[in-house]
Amino acid sequence: MGRNGNDEDADVGPSSTNAPLLGKGREDSAAYGTESVDDARFYMGVELSSLLNTGDEGLTEDEAARRLEMFGPNELKVKEDNMWLKLALEFVQPMPMMIWAAIAIESIETYIHQSMDGLVDVIVLVVLQLLNVLVGFIEEMKAGDAIAALRESLKPEATVKREGRVYVINATKLVPGDIVVLGAGGAIPADCTMREGKPIQVDQSALTGESLPVAMFTGAEAKMGSTVTRGEIEATVTATGSHTFFGKTADLVQGVDELGHFEKVLREITYILVAVGFLICSIVFIYLLSIRVDFWEVLAFNVVLLVASIPIALRVVCTTTLALGCHELAAEKAIVARLSSVEELAGMTILCSDKTGTLTLNKMVLQKDLPTFVQDITREEVLKCAALAAKWWEPPKDALDTLVLNAVNVSSLNDYELVDHLPFDPSIKRTESTIKDKRGNAFKVTKGAPHVVLELSSNKGTIGKEVEKVVLELAHRGIRSLAVARTKGSSDEFEFLGILTFLDPPRPDTKHTIDCARDFGVSVKMITGDHRAIAVETCRTLGMGTNVLGTEKLPLMKAEELEKATTLGRDYGELCRKADGFAQVFPEHKYLIVEALRQQGMLVGMTGDGVNDAPALKRADVGIAVQGATSAAQAAADIVLTAPGLSTIVTAIVTSRKIFQRMKNFVIYRVACTEQLLFFFFISCIFYHPSQYNAAWPAHFAIPVIALVTITILNDGTIISVAYDNVHASMMPEKWDLNILYIVSSAIGMTALASSVLMLSSALQSGDPESTWRQLGLPAMSYGEIQTLIYLKISLSDYFSVFNSRTKGWFWSRAPSAILVGAFIIATGASTLLAVYWPFGNGMQGISWELSGYCWLYVIAWAFIQDAGKVLTYMLLQWLGWIENVKVIDEKKLKKYTESLLDVEVE
Repeated sequence: MGRNGNDEDADVGPSSTNAPLLGKGREDSAAYGTESVDDARFYMGVELSSLLNTGDEGLTEDEAARRLEMFGPNELKVKEDNMWLKLALEFVQPMPMMIWAAIAIESIETYIHQSMDGLVDVIVLVVLQLLNVLVGFIEEMKAGDAIAALRESLKPEATVKREGRVYVINATKLVPGDIVVLGAGGAIPADCTMREGKPIQVDQSALTGESLPVAMFTGAEAKMGSTVTRGEIEATVTATGSHTFFGKTADLVQGVDELGHFEKVLREITYILVAVGFLICSIVFIYLLSIRVDFWEVLAFNVVLLVASIPIALRVVCTTTLALGCHELAAEKAIVARLSSVEELAGMTILCSDKTGTLTLNKMVLQKDLPTFVQDITREEVLKCAALAAKWWEPPKDALDTLVLNAVNVSSLNDYELVDHLPFDPSIKRTESTIKDKRGNAFKVTKGAPHVVLELSSNKGTIGKEVEKVVLELAHRGIRSLAVARTKGSSDEFEFLGILTFLDPPRPDTKHTIDCARDFGVSVKMITGDHRAIAVETCRTLGMGTNVLGTEKLPLMKAEELEKATTLGRDYGELCRKADGFAQVFPEHKYLIVEALRQQGMLVGMTGDGVNDAPALKRADVGIAVQGATSAAQAAADIVLTAPGLSTIVTAIVTSRKIFQRMKNFVIYRVACTEQLLFFFFISCIFYHPSQYNAAWPAHFAIPVIALVTITILNDGTIISVAYDNVHASMMPEKWDLNILYIVSSAIGMTALASSVLMLSSALQSGDPESTWRQLGLPAMSYGEIQTLIYLKISLSDYFSVFNSRTKGWFWSRAPSAILVGAFIIATGASTLLAVYWPFGNGMQGISWELSGYCWLYVIAWAFIQDAGKVLTYMLLQWLGWIENVKVIDEKKLKKYTESLLDVEVE
């Protein structure tokens, strides 16, 4: 087989022949790496011409050292977190400070009265404090550090040329003006401009989302974080560290620092309950002092009452629920990096999805559609000519050549001999080969940009308009095209044969997944750095709509401007909300889109896989890094997918909504318990005077601090089992409607309160033979037994309220999980045993099994009344239009969705 003697290592192939048809798409990127577009001649105040005018020998060591001192190392700014400081700050948050106050006051009272009972109270409070704080701290430790990952992405070594010597140095030592040698397989260590030499191919997918490597010639700019896939060339460093395109992305990621949506909701619930609790406890405090109760005793009781009644463990239980839910998501191929993102995923209303590799396969595919312009010529013949226009016996050096050669039987090409080969030339935008068949007949083949090949073709006059029409249509649809022509002999008269078409196609499961997301109330919008034509075609194919906006409608703002912008929702929110997708965007645009939608009140999810996606991933309420994402994208994200495509997200949405339902049920329960406890002791202290029934009894009713803390620990400790409860996922995004939550909680809590007040009233009269209590055959009780009975009643009411809180209908309409039932048995059993054999003293006495049995029957009867009140409340709210009758996803429907996704074969 004859071969061309000129072996071109830099044959970049025709991957960019289509550029005039598709548009450049990223011409503005040249502005990056300088301080501003208006001041593009300067870099950090120094004129660029003086920096970059480096001779062929490179910088001297002295000059490099001077510039390193002037501009700093080639690394990203790091926001260091002191974990010990974070732990210390956890102990001085509002809720922990209340516990510290309770511990301090209880310690003072214990010291004054020299009471061992008080010492037990202090120990229990300290344990509660440590448990609450450490769980919160562990949650913080689990968060990913996006900046560390971005630094990790910066390759540690670079090949530099200084004083005529080429050697390897730590990449952080690079300075503007350095000459670096870029070679195949190596990362580009800083923003650079190509010097004289053969062109190279650069993979910029992590930065721009482009599917194909980009050919870079003398004068072209390459960005830090890209990778050289082929060729070798020298380049001049134009920007380093945080002044690079890559570094500006890091600045955007670092700028995001605010409370998550879930943390805000928990704080609001906590602050409201604390305010109510503080008001009630203040009234009780003033009243008890007015009747001359010991100051320290009153203070200790009120502070611990406040601690016991407000949801101290709200964050602990919710965090544990989220953590257990994360295990469920991990089984569904979704790894959670930030716990509270699970709650935000449940409420997500808009999902902004990166195109390349998420909605599409991230690989060019040769389309079956191959328009031909010569009578009787077949698709196979056109492909064979395209293959002959390359060195088919060698491993393909270009992505499009790879597709062409894979589409033909390469062994059939052995009947041909390559006489001469003209590699791809960017000035003529085509490649050409002279071929001899086995009969010795010579002919030429060429492939390249359609308009260039058409100009060479002798049949241009008859097919010109048709070719232009097809090319224009393909360009509008975002399909890359490559023309093929051949001569009938060794003459230069080419005949235009056909057009090869290439596209990064949607994943086979994407359209179905988007339909499912839409059914679940989540709108999917595409965001891509690709050309608008490609974006429109992808959206059209996926049924997402074709209202795709280019960057002309969105400003290119600096990182510091975006961080301070508070009017993005007003200025661009409606525009972003109505759009089906966005094309030709930079990281700043993605950040702006996400923030504008967030400022419109949407819970926004964002998927991505590259460095260019990291700022938007970090800014979104739910950042989702897809399978194969860069380390920077994974660290910026809240959830990392380990399965390809979007289908995993649909499953994760359903799972997160189940987790949300469990948390909401717990919050309803906990608020109801708070209402019962606070208002019960408010009423009992002020309106019930045990001394009126027995002169030996105190002037006001209360139970010891240890009993209040025991209720808190047992209730919140065992109620973690709600994380395993059987729930149904809502068809629509979940959200916290705190007004509705308080109304439903009050329906449950106030009913429980009424039953507790009624029992206290009856129990205080137990010494009267004519009382209803005695008429029921129940014995007279001491004051210590009444305290224990009330302790048991409140404890049992709390546990039964769990079942009232978990459904909108009757509590038996959905069976609880075995774990929840088991926890209920353990908690109620422990409370009953404590009531019968009370071991802590403090004036309380154990009650008989008979009284504990009566208490059980009493609480069970009232549980039905509580449930009726809850059902009627939901019916009333629905009748008033305050809540909607949202359907749930039953198990059969969920299984159908899951199986339908699994049935889709993904390449």
